[in-house]
Amino acid sequence: MIENYLSPVPFSIIEYFSESEDEILGKSIFVHDEVNGLPDFNEIDIAIVGVQEDRNSFRQHPCSAGADTIREKLYQLFPGRWTKRIADLGNIYKGETVEDTYFALKEVAAEVLKTDTILIIIGGSQDLTYANYRAYDVLEQTVNLTAIDSRFDLGRQNDLLHSESYLSHIVLQQPYNLFNYCNLGYQSYYVHPQQMDLMQNMFFDTLRLGEVRANLGLAEPVLRDTDVLTMDVAAIRENEITGSDFQPPHGFLKEEICALTRYAGISDKVSSFGIYNYSPISDDDRTTADFLAQAIWYFLEGVELRKGDYPYSSKSDYTKFTVLLEEQDMEMNFYKSPKSGRWWIEIPAEFKGISKHGLLPCTKEDYDMAKKGEITQRWWNAIKKTA
Repeated sequence: MIENYLSPVPFSIIEYFSESEDEILGKSIFVHDEVNGLPDFNEIDIAIVGVQEDRNSFRQHPCSAGADTIREKLYQLFPGRWTKRIADLGNIYKGETVEDTYFALKEVAAEVLKTDTILIIIGGSQDLTYANYRAYDVLEQTVNLTAIDSRFDLGRQNDLLHSESYLSHIVLQQPYNLFNYCNLGYQSYYVHPQQMDLMQNMFFDTLRLGEVRANLGLAEPVLRDTDVLTMDVAAIRENEITGSDFQPPHGFLKEEICALTRYAGISDKVSSFGIYNYSPISDDDRTTADFLAQAIWYFLEGVELRKGDYPYSSKSDYTKFTVLLEEQDMEMNFYKSPKSGRWWIEIPAEFKGISKHGLLPCTKEDYDMAKKGEITQRWWNAIKKTA
């Protein structure tokens, strides 16, 4: 029934790129059109869907046309030597109410995710993250959510669902599937101290903009442990792009965003990635659409480079390192993958509910810290969630 929720990719876009002699991305993927209809989700690896919904944009920012504008730029890019099968499912119809659109996105996302297909959502406003998150209800699993954003989007107490309050609705509404939330790139002057206290009390992970920009590698283990990645275009600094109603003077550089989306693609766990709050009205020369298409390209390349690391292989295949922490009277076991060189920390058996696989992604620096008697905050946060 999900075909009832999806409109084909506009013919004007298809016609324009069908005349190209080059093997561009638009000619290398399956495109939902009037003739071919939708693909069998069991026969694709990655699905792209646009959502033309912005009625719950907090600032009433017109971003419903963002999907087609980004799609035009994405189709012009050349694919790498990729083997993953990619399909563009078209756009989710704008419902009679916002709730209708949320329902449609939830249903489409659930169908995609049930076939282990990776979903890329091009929005629309960021409240669509809530509908994407709710699609995981059908999988009956806990969910880790990461946001590339300058704010936490918790809103104020009793706020209705909108693009700057969606996180509070994820946290407070049943079923409670959220295990961990991480914010990459928040800026303290945009965050109320009480919101920071809430993040700490819930043992969520937060990395300030300066921390991530100084060492992008800090984001890699976070994204390796993420199911849902949501990105607000306003996380990018003002002089880098246009196309947002709120573009802060500080933020990520474009190449840093591409590095982060590549990390997300390489993660064996990320199963959905959404880009939100982009408005073509504010992007006269379409350079921001071009950049966002490239950010998606880097995510696609990352997916192609996935290694199938733990938990998809046995711990016995990994190099094990044990560190004795005399002050804490405990030992920590680290594992290094021979496939990718990536690291994990073992979760103690009494806290095995944290991860059914028993390992938390980390970095070589975390191992070096442990040898000095220091333990990464992410490990403590994970332990405290079940204490």
